[in-house]
Amino acid sequence: MTRKPAAKAAPVADSRILIASHSHPALSKGGAEIAALRHHEAMTAAPGWQSWFLGCSREPATRAGSVITQPFGPKQYLYTSTSFDWFKFANPDPAYPREFKAMLADVRPDILHFHHYAVFGVETFLHIREALPDSKIVLTLHEFQAICNHYGQMITRGRQELCQAATLRDCNRCFPDISRADFFLRQTYAQRFLALVDHFVAPSQFLADRYIAWGLDPARVSVIENITAPGVTVPTPPRHGTRLRVGFFGQISSLKGIQVLLDAAAMLDADDNTAVQIDIHGDHSNQPEEFRADFTERMKAAGRNVRFHGAYDNQQVDRLMQGVDAVVIPSIWWENSPVVIQECLRNRRPVLCSDIGGMAEKVRDGLDGFHFPVGNAAALADLLAGLAADRSRLDAIAATMRAPTGAEETVAAHLALYDRLRKA
Repeated sequence: MTRKPAAKAAPVADSRILIASHSHPALSKGGAEIAALRHHEAMTAAPGWQSWFLGCSREPATRAGSVITQPFGPKQYLYTSTSFDWFKFANPDPAYPREFKAMLADVRPDILHFHHYAVFGVETFLHIREALPDSKIVLTLHEFQAICNHYGQMITRGRQELCQAATLRDCNRCFPDISRADFFLRQTYAQRFLALVDHFVAPSQFLADRYIAWGLDPARVSVIENITAPGVTVPTPPRHGTRLRVGFFGQISSLKGIQVLLDAAAMLDADDNTAVQIDIHGDHSNQPEEFRADFTERMKAAGRNVRFHGAYDNQQVDRLMQGVDAVVIPSIWWENSPVVIQECLRNRRPVLCSDIGGMAEKVRDGLDGFHFPVGNAAALADLLAGLAADRSRLDAIAATMRAPTGAEETVAAHLALYDRLRKA
C-alpha cells in the first residue's frame, strides 16, 4: 500500500500591527512621536510581526489630493490634518474617516497601537470598530490632555500652580468663559470614545493613577515604560575637573523650569560661588516672544556659571551628557516619564529633579539622584553648592543608580500585552 505524503503545514502568517502618533519625528521632535517611531522600529524587528507607522502633519497647505500619503516609505503613512477641535479632541475633517478606513483595509492590522488621540480625534476608535471589529486597540497615554484643557499639563493658568485634580469647579476657574456644563460634556465626549479602547498603557504609575481617578477602568491600564533608543551604558562616569558641571537637556520652556535653574545660578553668582558650571542644551525658538525675552534677561542676570549651547540633535545626547557630572530637571509641572531620565540612567549621570510626579517616581532620592522642592530656586542653589563642595555624594549616587529599562524588556512587555488581548 502506497502512503500519501503528509500534507505540508500552512505557514503561519505574521501578526500585523499599526502604530500611530499625533505627529511624525520627521516633522517634530516631541517625546510621544519619537517613542512611537521607536516602537514601530522595534516591532519591525520582532520575529513574526509586520509593522506599519501612521503619523500626522498639521500643515494643511501641504495637503493635495489624498489626505493620507506615504512620503517616508511603503510602511509609513502620514495623515495631513486641516483642523482639529482641541477642546473635545474631535476631528471635523470630512475626508478622514473614508481614507482612514481605506488604509485599514489595506494594512489589516491585528493590533492598532496609538501613542496619542490628538489630531486623529477620539472618534478614530469608533472608525476602527466599524472597519475592523476583531482587531484590538491599545492607547499609550503621554500626558493629561483629556483631563486638563490647559495643554494637558495640570497646572493652573496665570499663576502656574500645580493642579491636584481636574474638577468641574477648578476647570471653570481656569477657564471662566467655559461653563461647568461644557466641561462635563467635554469629559463625557472623550470618555465615550475612549471606552472603545481595549487597553491603555501609561509610562508611569503617576500618569496611570491620574487617568484612573478621571474615570478609566484600572483593569484596562498597564504601566509600561516607553521604548528607549539603543545605547551603551557608561560603566563609570569620569570626573570633569574641580568645578561641578551640571547639564540641562531638552525643551526650554516655562514649564520645564528653566527660570528656576537660572534663578539658582544667579544666587550662586551673588554668593561669589564659581564652583558650579551649568551647561544648557536646548531650543526655545518655538516659544512665545514674551518667554524668549524673559529667558534672555534671565541669562544676562545668571552670571558667570551659565553657558547656553542652543539646540542639539538627539543623536548627540550621549556625548553631551558624558561631558557633565549631573543633569538637572527643574520642571514645574508633573511630567510623566521624561526621556531625559532614561538617558541619564544609560549614561550613569545622577539626576537632580523636582520632587513631584513622574520625576519623583523615576528618580529614587539618594539613589539615582537628588530631589529638591519644585519651583524652589534657593533649594536648588543650595543643592548645587553642597554637591560642588562634597563630590563624594555624586560618586555614591553613581554606584547605586539603577539601570535603564532596556528596549528588549519593554518590547517583551508589549508583546505579552498583545498576546493577552488577542486571547481574551
